Amino acid sequence: MVDYAAAAFAMQAFTAARGPSTVDEIWLLRHPPVYTGGLRCRAAIGGRRNINGVPLVASDRGGLFTWHGPGQIVAYLLLDLRRAGIGVRQLVRGLEQAVIACIGDYGATAGRMDGAPGVYVGGAKIAALGLRVRRRCTTHGLSLNVAIDKSAFAAIDPCGVRGLEVTDLRTVAGDGCSVDIAEVEERLLKHLAAVFGYGDLRSENALPQLSAAQQRVESGEPGRRTGVHPAAAV
Repeated sequence: MVDYAAAAFAMQAFTAARGPSTVDEIWLLRHPPVYTGGLRCRAAIGGRRNINGVPLVASDRGGLFTWHGPGQIVAYLLLDLRRAGIGVRQLVRGLEQAVIACIGDYGATAGRMDGAPGVYVGGAKIAALGLRVRRRCTTHGLSLNVAIDKSAFAAIDPCGVRGLEVTDLRTVAGDGCSVDIAEVEERLLKHLAAVFGYGDLRSENALPQLSAAQQRVESGEPGRRTGVHPAAAV
């Protein structure tokens, strides 16, 4: 469970420090309750700091408004697209395909919706995408609802779509499927690795660099880009 602002800072620092040989990373996190708005939401956010008492953060990702919180997996992908030989469209399709496959493991049929990035089950959104690409390197990624408080989305138009229904894996899973968030994380990682061709996965705890970012955010320290050493891990 990592504060959203600290995770965003750590992603920026990682990307600023990476070089041509830096190993790609996937961070699987969970956030305390927070609303975030992408670059297109800056004017709408203005000086607002919260929605119904829940923090509201302006993000440098694409996309519009969304919510993060308990019961949701957030996967941040720190990838070098040039080295991987893929474009942004392929990246988005790959992320969606990995989530669709993961949901399929639990007996549910998920799919895409034309003109609306993300993953849907029966017209209800179960996973949201929001990315930033700079110098062909990515930050941010996707969020997958596993067992959330769906009422949290009532305060916003999810991803800018008024009245869009939101669901979670616990609701749509097939009969007899037990939904454990740690197991879902492992399955999602497996499918991401398969889609993007990562055959050599090395697991490493990213908390040291995230904890350092958290301390800087809490102290109000300016975003320095030194002293963050990328871990050679996924």
